[in-house]
Amino acid sequence: MGNIFENAGKKLGFGCMRLPMNGEVVDTEEFSRMVDYFLENGFRYFDTAHMYVNGQSEGALKTCLTSRHPRESYLLTDKLSTAFFKTGEEIRPLFEKQLAACGVDYFDFYLMHAQNAEIYAKFKRCNAYETALKLKEEGKIRHFGISFHDKAAVLEEILNAYPQIEVVQIQFNYVDYEDPSVESRKCYEVCRKHGKPVIVMEPVRGGALANLPEKAAALLDELHAGSQASFAIRYAAGFDGIEMVLSGMSNMAQMQDNVSYMKDFHPLSEAEQKAIDGVRDIFHAQNLIPCTACRYCTDGCPKQIAIPDLFACMNAKKLYNSWNQDYYYNNVLTVGHGKASDCIRCGKCEKACPQHLEIRKLLEDVAAEFEKEDKED
Repeated sequence: MGNIFENAGKKLGFGCMRLPMNGEVVDTEEFSRMVDYFLENGFRYFDTAHMYVNGQSEGALKTCLTSRHPRESYLLTDKLSTAFFKTGEEIRPLFEKQLAACGVDYFDFYLMHAQNAEIYAKFKRCNAYETALKLKEEGKIRHFGISFHDKAAVLEEILNAYPQIEVVQIQFNYVDYEDPSVESRKCYEVCRKHGKPVIVMEPVRGGALANLPEKAAALLDELHAGSQASFAIRYAAGFDGIEMVLSGMSNMAQMQDNVSYMKDFHPLSEAEQKAIDGVRDIFHAQNLIPCTACRYCTDGCPKQIAIPDLFACMNAKKLYNSWNQDYYYNNVLTVGHGKASDCIRCGKCEKACPQHLEIRKLLEDVAAEFEKEDKED
């Protein structure tokens, strides 16, 4: 297999799960400026999915990218997500809908989305992999792959069953590298064993590694070598076989920062790696909820609980012990949304969570922290 990323430009990809927003809708003027800046600086890779930004991501790419730039000037990745089909017969119409939504005739990469043991079993029953490979034969997909959220043994099973897979997208960052629930290192090693190029998602762990605890931030600040996010993205990009690192950029400042150090990429130095090791130790000691704010959990919540926002509020309370978090919880995050105590324990959120978090138990913890007055009344 040749290098399927030889036309991908540089190693930074534009992840379109978190976009600039104007209220509840994508800010297409800002997004267009970001797209133009990205392309002007030699970057070409864009990543989306049908569910991203409450279903707006594909259409925003049509408005801001595909209708404004020549098809050969960018690479576009989309995904087959389990929430949008129940039978194999529904896959091809969904795929055609995605092409139309994005305004293209083919996808450069098409991934079986968020594969784990349970979702993979459904994809097998529906012959999803076979349908995607047929679409590749027809020229509607240039490269076929998977995005993956499970243990390394499951990834091994999938790659053994489908050697046609050309690329694997995994969660990979310096905090999760040895995490037993994510198994980033082990999954990376399985990819290397099978000779599959790797795309990295969540290199900044949903923004957590760009907003570090004060002691951890100080270790990086001493180096005067860039933003907190830059260390996380450069860490992931420095591994052999990692061909693309995605970043979900929601404003021009983030875009300009990422471009500044990835335009002429250099791996971490020995001193920078040592600092990262120290940050990892401090981060783990905080005992924070490892939510990446992908928001997959919120779509099916019958009580409309803004789960990632409540977890971020809980983490901030642990880090800063500020009464502001209590005010934010009661007067912003739960206005128009359910409180943590409103959870009916249906478990839909846990089935959707790529991090395999015990969300129901964690919501109990959140309620105990922020709803004390409610219980006392």
